[in-house]
Amino acid sequence: MEINTKIQKVDCDWLDAKNECRNTVNKEATDSPATTGFRKKLLISEHSPIRLLSIKWRWEGIFSWVSVHFARHWLGWDKWVSTQRSDRTGMDRNKQPQDTLVNMDIKANAQALINVSRFRLCYQASPETRSCMEDLKRHIAEAEPQIADVMVPNCIYRCGCPEFSECGFFKKFCESIEDKEELLDIQKRYDRYNAMFYGSKRD
Repeated sequence: MEINTKIQKVDCDWLDAKNECRNTVNKEATDSPATTGFRKKLLISEHSPIRLLSIKWRWEGIFSWVSVHFARHWLGWDKWVSTQRSDRTGMDRNKQPQDTLVNMDIKANAQALINVSRFRLCYQASPETRSCMEDLKRHIAEAEPQIADVMVPNCIYRCGCPEFSECGFFKKFCESIEDKEELLDIQKRYDRYNAMFYGSKRD
């Protein structure tokens, strides 16, 4: 399966999100742009205005069974998958294998991207499924780097593996950090993971 992620629309009005933050604490709206620091704090805090930030993309030509993984752990996004119905394709649906290629369009707000990344960037996700999520993270990084940076696996998010059986990734991650205090700082922990993630992809 060749992963082909296409960003279709980026709808991220950060000033709107900032002003809704101000509204919730009884402050007047402002025209002052949202700084990078504010964006990072807002996303990590997961306050409700991040649901105003959305991205729409297509995974073109992914396995049908991979699309099912993303349909199962949707946690807040809308999805549309190309049909395999016999009357639409002219082929017997009962004969279609699970690796039939489909197109999957998804629209997700920032909260949904955080939610799904926790499970689909996990090393216990199927490699093909994780590869789709990794490719999406890289593409989002080009348009909205702060959103991409909070797309992390569950062990990084929770500072510990919650799975029944650990894969060993978080242990290796911890061993790579000399100053263990960094693990307790969410932004530093995320920064470490992202340096590892993007570094590995460049290599």
